[in-house]
Amino acid sequence: MTLPIITADQRMAEPRGIKGVIFGPPGIGKTSLLWTLRNSTTLFYDLEAGDLAIEGLAVDAIRPRTWTECRDFAAFIGGPNPALRADQPYSQAHFDAVCERFGDPGVLDRYDTVFIDSITVAGRLCFQWSKGQPEAHSEKTGKPDVRGAYGLHGREMIAWLTHLQHTRAKNVWFVGILDEKLDDFNRKVFQPQIDGSKTGLELPGIVDQVITMAEFKAEDGTLQRGFVCQTLNPWGYPAKDRSGRLDMVEAPHLGRLMEKIRQPATPAPERLSHAAPPDVPTTPSDTTDS
Repeated sequence: MTLPIITADQRMAEPRGIKGVIFGPPGIGKTSLLWTLRNSTTLFYDLEAGDLAIEGLAVDAIRPRTWTECRDFAAFIGGPNPALRADQPYSQAHFDAVCERFGDPGVLDRYDTVFIDSITVAGRLCFQWSKGQPEAHSEKTGKPDVRGAYGLHGREMIAWLTHLQHTRAKNVWFVGILDEKLDDFNRKVFQPQIDGSKTGLELPGIVDQVITMAEFKAEDGTLQRGFVCQTLNPWGYPAKDRSGRLDMVEAPHLGRLMEKIRQPATPAPERLSHAAPPDVPTTPSDTTDS
């Protein structure tokens, strides 16, 4: 057996789906982004039952109602993880059981994009399930242990997201609600609306793209929607562009956004800057008392 090195040519020729999350306030039009995708190759993962925004759109859908169903669909979409034990979710045994229930996974070959609406509701289903597990109860008293429930919830959500992230041949997009809050210093901060803190903190490190769908005021005073795509933005919105191809603000069209991400990349020396900022503000740690 030789060392299983994947050559550069092989790696570059592999199918590579885009994984991303789009956050935005309620009513901004996140579900309506389905209108910008090719409906014949898109699978709508409908958790919110809020499909009034796409009434009349001929798109296939699945509607999980429990966390167990969410895990089963993720295993069916992403295939088995060979690193897991037979008693763990997303293992070969789990995948085989799901295939026995749902049939041949080849039925999903027609879809190149999975649109999950929403990660906010997925988090609620996961937390509801977590509260009923043995880890969410004290071993001594048998009473509910909220810390144990949140710990299990965080691990379950990260495992679910990571498994879908490794579905290399498909695009997977999550949408979720973005909350606007004030911190202890009365500064405006934005946080994903997901139960617990672990998922919101680790999610940007899992997916390729983090986008905030926000509202902007044009010069004529009209309000327009846009995608904020870069981490360094003046509004403090959560954003990340692993592709390096997106502008700070893009048009709110998910289909065209993916086309732009797939365009040939600008050579790294031309798009990456390693120079120090020209004016670095002085911080208290940089000063010394005279």
